[in-house]
Formats: sequence, structure tokens, C-alpha cells
Amino acid sequence: MTLLSAKTVMFEIAFTGAALSVAGYLFSLLAKRVVLAKISTWILGFSFVSLTVYLLLAVIISAGFHDLGSRELFAFYAWSASGVYLAFQLKTKTRLLGAFVSPFVLLFMIAAAGRETSEAILPQNLQGWLATAHLAFAIVGEILFVLASCAAAMFIIQSSLLKSKKMGSMSRLLPPLNDLDGINHKCLLLGFPFLTVGIIGGAIYAAFVWEHLWPADPKVVWSFAAWVVYGFLLHQRLVIGWKGFRMATLSCAVFVLFLISALIIRFYLPTIHSFN
Repeated sequence: MTLLSAKTVMFEIAFTGAALSVAGYLFSLLAKRVVLAKISTWILGFSFVSLTVYLLLAVIISAGFHDLGSRELFAFYAWSASGVYLAFQLKTKTRLLGAFVSPFVLLFMIAAAGRETSEAILPQNLQGWLATAHLAFAIVGEILFVLASCAAAMFIIQSSLLKSKKMGSMSRLLPPLNDLDGINHKCLLLGFPFLTVGIIGGAIYAAFVWEHLWPADPKVVWSFAAWVVYGFLLHQRLVIGWKGFRMATLSCAVFVLFLISALIIRFYLPTIHSFN
């Protein structure tokens, strides 16, 4: 088996694992069986390992990070999402949170599958280690904010069930509210510096490549706005002491707002970032 065919097999295994984990988490909710959520977490872990091998093979075949394709970009999104979520599983019992996270992983894998393997992430004139670092740090920062919002959404749902006294047999499935609030806090705490480094790296690189054009670009404005708002959320947690339902609600609202704006920019507004 050649490296290229092995890479394809690893991607297919990772894709299948992501799909099976989504189905498993959904069935665990319907059947109200925590064992199904545990099995789904192991499947997602196996998918993560396969995706890790896939990305390593992609780097070896491309002889570096600079020539990776768009498929690898979305695969890295999926890898980051599953990896960050699984890391939290080592210290918390929030397996059912996978029902919120795994669909994002599968969506990223579907997006990756729809891309040509030869389609480059960046044009030849923009390739470089700083651009690669900019993408990597920004993606991890964004993924941490996605996970923070997933934990917040689950916090809101579980808190509402507790208040209405409709927990029933679901109580043994759902994680403690403190764990969910803790994940939201840690993801904001880690995600903000990652996004900060990613934005600074991109700004430095863009200043040399695009000169005066990049500050007015819609995606640059959106990224800076997201950085400011998430910085505000982190400030409110650390300094003001906001937590629990208030922070969960605000995190979800901000996530929905920026998701909508990101889609509008991606499909309806002209941007010099149209290559990725």
C-alpha cells in the first residue's frame, strides 16, 4: 500500500467513525443509556487517531505544511474539535456533550470530503510558515469557542430541565452543571490567546503581502470583532465573575451571531480571503 492510498483509507476510517459517533450519541439520548454515549466517545477517539495519522501522512506526502490542500484544512478543523473535546473527557464526565460536538466534527469531515485533494489552501504567493501558523492558531482558537458554546448550550438545556423538574431518567446521563460551566470557562481562557496569536500572525503577514488592502477586508473586520467580543466574555468571567446561566446564554447568543455573520461574509461579501 502506498502512502497516498493509506492516507485515503485513514480519511475514510475517520469519516466513518465521526458518522458512527454522531449516531451513537443520538441513540444514547433516545434510549437514555449512558453506555451508548461511552461507546460513542471511544468511537470518536478512534476517529481522532485515524485523522491524526491522515494529517501526518498528508504532511509527509506534501513534504511540509505549506502545500497542504483544502481537504486537510477542514480535516484539521475536525481533528481540533474532536481532540479538544476528548481532552476534556480525561478529567470530566461530560460524555453526552459529544452529542453537541460530534455533529460539528462530522460537518467538517463532510466539508473536507467535498474538497479536491489537490486544491491548495493558499495561493502559491501566500504560502509560508507564518501563514500556516496563522491558520493553525486561529482554527484552534475558533474550535475552543465552538466547544465553549456547546457546553453553554447544554448548560442551558440541563438547567431548564432542572427548574421544570423534568429530568427523570435523563439525570444519570447529563453531566454536572459545574463541569459544563468549567468547560465554558477553560475554553474561553485557552481560546482567546490562541485566537490572539492567530490574528497577530495573520496581521503581520498580511501587512507585507496586501499592504493597505487588508484592514478593510470583511473577514478581517469580522475576526477582530469576534476577538473583541470573546475578550469581553473572558473579562466578564475573570473580573466581574459572570458564570452559570448568564454566561451560558451570552456565549450561545454570541456564537449564533458570529456564525450567521461568518456565513454571510463567506457567501455574500467580497473578501481577499476567498481562497479558503
